[in-house]
Amino acid sequence: MLKQIDQASLQAAVDTAVKQMLVPGAVVLICTPQGSYAVLSGTLQRDTRTPPAASTHFRIGSNTKTMTAATVLQLAQEGRLKLSDPISAYVPDVPDGANITIEQLLKMRSGLYNYTDAPELSATMDADPTKAWTPQELLALAFRHPPNSAPGTEYDYNNTNYLLLGLVAEKVGGAPLGRQFQDRLYGPLGLDQTSLPAPADNAIPAPGSHGYLYGGSAHAMTDEPYSADMQAAMRDGSLAPIDYSNQNPSYAGAAGAAISTAENLATWIKSLATGKVLDADMQQRWLGSFQAENPDAGAGGQQYGYGIAYQPIAPNVALHFHGGELPGFNSFMAHDLANDVTMVIWTNLTIDPGGQKTAIALVPTVLNQVYAGLNLPTAPAPTPAPSPTS
Repeated sequence: MLKQIDQASLQAAVDTAVKQMLVPGAVVLICTPQGSYAVLSGTLQRDTRTPPAASTHFRIGSNTKTMTAATVLQLAQEGRLKLSDPISAYVPDVPDGANITIEQLLKMRSGLYNYTDAPELSATMDADPTKAWTPQELLALAFRHPPNSAPGTEYDYNNTNYLLLGLVAEKVGGAPLGRQFQDRLYGPLGLDQTSLPAPADNAIPAPGSHGYLYGGSAHAMTDEPYSADMQAAMRDGSLAPIDYSNQNPSYAGAAGAAISTAENLATWIKSLATGKVLDADMQQRWLGSFQAENPDAGAGGQQYGYGIAYQPIAPNVALHFHGGELPGFNSFMAHDLANDVTMVIWTNLTIDPGGQKTAIALVPTVLNQVYAGLNLPTAPAPTPAPSPTS
């Protein structure tokens, strides 16, 4: 099923897609039994020629959730909490908290309102991007809104769930989440270029990438679409993207604040998928945790479990994966257990003019280069928006 990867073909395919999406820079790292292949495309900073590398630091966004989930699961395997425990046992004043379990939070089935959907969060971020947020401020944004559904009834990808899980880990583990990540995950696995920044830290360690987003942060936080006029201005160069590199990621916290490199993320996702993070019993529970995100999608649909997604791609090809997005960055990491394939993709433009999440849009292009016979449809270049006067 695996192809002999052609480095030149892989480079050309990624370069073409990156150019179509107006992405300043991107990294693709693929590790297979044949060897490792890296595509380094574009630049780390607009108007410069500073190429990215597999060792470049970037904001990994919601890939952080895999680390938060792993920490909670380690605490559970140590007998310090149960996945059936209600969140009310650890965090007060959660709406219907007595009926929301740790397991439901892990699997995105709490029914709570997603705090990053609150328009006041995006407005504050754009007015004061270096503001340090507390979890309590963010939960207050969520709890001002009624729940989206009853606990356990629906899948709803939701950052409030992982903000709460971070508080659980800190209470039960008796240490800040960043220190627990270091002691439990980063140190043992040799992830020496990965960190969860302190709440007041808005810097990216060197060497680091700048990160860009057109318009305001709501386009990333709430998927607000771009108007035709904005798309046209992006493509003719009259609208430049905003540099979000030095945002304070405390608003993402346990749900998305970590920083890493492609090399470290490749080690992380393979270690997690192959049982080097959890004990044997918990690993089996992790592998068996998946539920369909959309019950109507059938056996081939995407599933979500304990801080990880799962997608069958073809016979004998399935990915355990997660994506990550913050204003300025988009990323994807995956491991295929059956074929021992690991891939990491990151880009320094969150969303392209047509609304595609840029790293995610590259996934079919990369998969077609790795596996024979897939022929997955790749994301086409968006049709140029009409000019404002047409």
